[in-house]
Amino acid sequence: MKQQMNIVIAGHVDHGKSTIIGRLLADTGSLPEGKLEQVKAMCELNSRPFEYAFLLDALKDEQSQGITIDSARVFFKTEQRDYIIIDAPGHIEFLKNMVSGAARAEAALLVIDADEGVQENSRRHGYMLSMLGIKQIAVLVNKMDLVNYDQKRFDSIVHEYTEFLNEINVVPNSFIPVSGMMGDAIAKLTDNISWYSGKTVLEVLDSFEKEKPPIDKPFRMPVQDVYKFTKDGDNRRIVAGTIESGKLSVGDMVVFYPSGKRSKVKTIESFNTEKITNIEVGNAVGFTLTEQIYVTRGEIAAKDNEPAPQVGKKIKVNLFWLGRNPLIKKKEYFLKLGTAKIGMRLEEVNRVINASDLNAQIERDRIDRHDVAECVFQLNKAIAFDKMEDGASTSRFVIVDEYEIAGGGIIRDVLEDKYSAIRDKVMLRNYKWEKSIISNEQRAEKYNQKSTLILITGPKEVGKKNVAKTLESKLFADGKIVYFLGIGNVLYGVDADIKHQGNGNKDEHLRRLAEVVHIMTDAGVILIVTARELSQDDLEIIKTTVNPDKIETVWVGEDVTTDLVYDLKVPGKLDIEASVESIKQLLQDNGIIFKPW
Repeated sequence: MKQQMNIVIAGHVDHGKSTIIGRLLADTGSLPEGKLEQVKAMCELNSRPFEYAFLLDALKDEQSQGITIDSARVFFKTEQRDYIIIDAPGHIEFLKNMVSGAARAEAALLVIDADEGVQENSRRHGYMLSMLGIKQIAVLVNKMDLVNYDQKRFDSIVHEYTEFLNEINVVPNSFIPVSGMMGDAIAKLTDNISWYSGKTVLEVLDSFEKEKPPIDKPFRMPVQDVYKFTKDGDNRRIVAGTIESGKLSVGDMVVFYPSGKRSKVKTIESFNTEKITNIEVGNAVGFTLTEQIYVTRGEIAAKDNEPAPQVGKKIKVNLFWLGRNPLIKKKEYFLKLGTAKIGMRLEEVNRVINASDLNAQIERDRIDRHDVAECVFQLNKAIAFDKMEDGASTSRFVIVDEYEIAGGGIIRDVLEDKYSAIRDKVMLRNYKWEKSIISNEQRAEKYNQKSTLILITGPKEVGKKNVAKTLESKLFADGKIVYFLGIGNVLYGVDADIKHQGNGNKDEHLRRLAEVVHIMTDAGVILIVTARELSQDDLEIIKTTVNPDKIETVWVGEDVTTDLVYDLKVPGKLDIEASVESIKQLLQDNGIIFKPW
């Protein structure tokens, strides 16, 4: 089978990218039969001069009618290999393809107009290529025919752009004087550039080294989903995803991050094939586990005996911002990395760099369009990732603002936050956890409920305990496995060895409470806990220890006295029955207990 390589072509608007692509398609004989003649005839019919860019437009027209070609992935071939060009018509599309993994370029052609020279976008694209780790780059100085193939003009652009690339540690493989329109130096050298003795574009492309699959790197597989089968007694739970690096075998112990849960690979599943026991990078895969554990989309599977990914809620990143609105503090965004999608906020801007001139600004509280920044993000929950040097695909991310991809970049490091120590304890707990042979699903089916923490909080003397105990009584009467746990039960029991007064030990009190909650919910119980005026920070400590999907927060009373983001607000002692009915409705709406209509 012929080797295949993904390349990206980038450059300022109207610098001739489409003409270069059209010429590559024509000169390598990669066009559909008769397409070149058809487009030339159409130009003659409409009395307009033929341009090779029209070939790409014609192919895109066919694609819009459902024929033959994907406009984002243009194919051409040489004797050595097949090429897929990821056309980057704009920053957003380029970033979306590169960072989200829809297409990963192994090399790049960067086009600069000989007449217009180096533009802002020329520098921005160069910076973006550097940031995304693309090291094989050829710079095409296009439209040499417009400057009469002037060597001095070519040398001037080479000098100016090389100075810029040196500052961002990019060393291009070559600079090539070309004319997409006339065909100079695309597939062959011509007399027009007799002063140039280097390689043609096709020769440079063929000289690029094919990126080796990261089979020798640690195993990484972002979890796409977990599929459960029930038909004909089939009780398999298949963990599915695409292997980004390394390899996997039956019998391997896998650990899922950030949860730290682990189990052994029982089978590797495949459709309509012979039984397989090994699989490696690049393959979509499903596997079953010897012990059933609860894992979710967005976690990263790694092998127990290999280096683990980084885990954190506070991360330092290099970011390229392309959104129409600036990236600002105190606004919620989404970060997408692999299969994970997590809410986040901009916490700190370390420095902002103008990608077109590399000027750095230190004191900034926002990131504007086309800025490159080194900044700190605070995530709503922990994420697993690798540093760029350890694994490119598990370090790249995009930022979503108002349903649109508005920026992207790479994670540079994980930073300590107030939950780091608790998270480390939780990961160790999950790693060492002795699992029951009864799964969470079996308990839920037997008890006819989903295990949940109902966290009831609010000011003093608003009826929190009355609401909680009445709710417990009503759920118990309905046949639910339910338990009310007053905070005092923990303070004078599990917490008897630490001081109760003041806030000095509050985090440890909450951590221990959360561990009790974890045990109770693992047993399938609906647990009701009351506590006075919990803040969002308090809730984050509990969520670090307990699966956030198993927590419902209820604020009691009219006055909200903390920054807690709650799921439901009830009147409390002003109407106990109405409060209980509202909570019960919340549980039904969220599928925790059965809704009879």
